[in-house]
Amino acid sequence: MTQRDGKLSPLSRRAIIATGLRIHMPKTPQIEASFLTSADSLANCPMDALPEVAFAGRSNAGKSSTLNCLTGSRNLARVSKTPGRTQLINFFATNLGGRLVDLPGYGYAKASKSRQKSWGKAVDDYLELRSNLNAVVLVMDIRHPLQPFDVHMIEWGIAAEMPMLILMNKADKLKQGARIAAARSVDSALDGATETLSVMFSAKTGLGSAEALEVVTGFLLDSTHA
Repeated sequence: MTQRDGKLSPLSRRAIIATGLRIHMPKTPQIEASFLTSADSLANCPMDALPEVAFAGRSNAGKSSTLNCLTGSRNLARVSKTPGRTQLINFFATNLGGRLVDLPGYGYAKASKSRQKSWGKAVDDYLELRSNLNAVVLVMDIRHPLQPFDVHMIEWGIAAEMPMLILMNKADKLKQGARIAAARSVDSALDGATETLSVMFSAKTGLGSAEALEVVTGFLLDSTHA
């Protein structure tokens, strides 16, 4: 483990966060958020320059529960027993000035192929062309990490030099040894991704929420990307 001027290097810090161990960090308040609007295409997204942090993930990874956990709300994002219920790009205003954005979940959505293709175009356009986008939070199920969609998003983030936080959700469902093994596989996939962090996370128990909040808050307040 290396340190620079008494501080952890980004790589060492990432490794500690990934395994679920704690580092001493200032306490970060929860992000206060409220629903603002929905959009079915890039053209219908809010037209301003406020920074945005987008949440992406497979439809059964627990993306809505993650948003609710980080904002201290049970109902901010709709949680359903049926995966794939998020069918629009949903925008949430925050007390930090920027916005959280809930992207449609990938896979399992019970809709026509033409409708799913429309969602896919809207998400692709948002990720590629939205100038407000500061960072992406990728929520993945730690029990099934690095599914094709996850790998695609990581590769896109590296190529686009997009800051990214990977939340390995549902860690409460694994024992510590399995958590560490999964974290190592994810960290290996992030080799060379200098702007990406991974955090052991559980929307159910709050594991990793303090670390995630610190990172997301930093994304929202960063004026160098939007």
